[in-house]
Amino acid sequence: MDNTENIISVSNLTKKFKQFTAVDHISFDVKKGEIFGFLGPNGAGKSTTIRMLVTLLSPTEGAAKVAGFDIIKQQDEVRSHIGLVAEKVILYNHLTADENLEFFGSLYHLSKKTIWERSDRWVERLHMGQWRRSLVGNFSTGMKQRINIVRALLTEPEVLFLDEPTLGLDPQTTHVIRTFLQELNQQGVTIVLTTHDMVEAEALSGRVAIVDHGKIAAIDSVENLFALVSDITKPTLQDVFLKVTGEEIRDSANAKMPSTMRGMGHR
Repeated sequence: MDNTENIISVSNLTKKFKQFTAVDHISFDVKKGEIFGFLGPNGAGKSTTIRMLVTLLSPTEGAAKVAGFDIIKQQDEVRSHIGLVAEKVILYNHLTADENLEFFGSLYHLSKKTIWERSDRWVERLHMGQWRRSLVGNFSTGMKQRINIVRALLTEPEVLFLDEPTLGLDPQTTHVIRTFLQELNQQGVTIVLTTHDMVEAEALSGRVAIVDHGKIAAIDSVENLFALVSDITKPTLQDVFLKVTGEEIRDSANAKMPSTMRGMGHR
């Protein structure tokens, strides 16, 4: 894939919150059409990086382009070319699934006809067709997440960012979503995946970046990363992750953050 066009280019990207450096001069590229795993322990800076790439946070230093557009100077253009499935489901419980999709589609100035045409195939593919006119507040976590994914796809994005897309879901729903993401990628959508599930990251990702303490600690194809744990007979991505980031539990990460960071879901 060396000759493949970069759809995301990141150069010395940095984010500071007062004296705390959450992301520390990181640089990496994402190839057009790949599934790129962006992994790290709690407090490593991965979600802060994603928030900058989707224009929800402004960087302190550095630069990045997404789908050819500058994340600082061309934010509207960036947003029109991406979809975001955040860890927190972005839906209104007092609206039906269809009403949610119509509302969020209207924010992108899509006609009702376009919203219906685009959502129809994804709703059915994610096994939510029979629930379209039901209140989202009555949905299980997995049902909400499936509609949440449809919401993120209404603009037919070139790049889809997913933050823990299967967190807390049952095995059947997890399987449906993972299979759907693979099919979506085969149709040309570039996917950036943040997850703590190493099995998921290994199964889906072509290349992986592991970030720790705000810096890129390792980046390569999953297969090449296995060379870092050559002493293990049948290595897994979890073996690589623990080798690179250590085995220390990061429960104390929030305690080290300034008060302005707490409650932001920084990871």
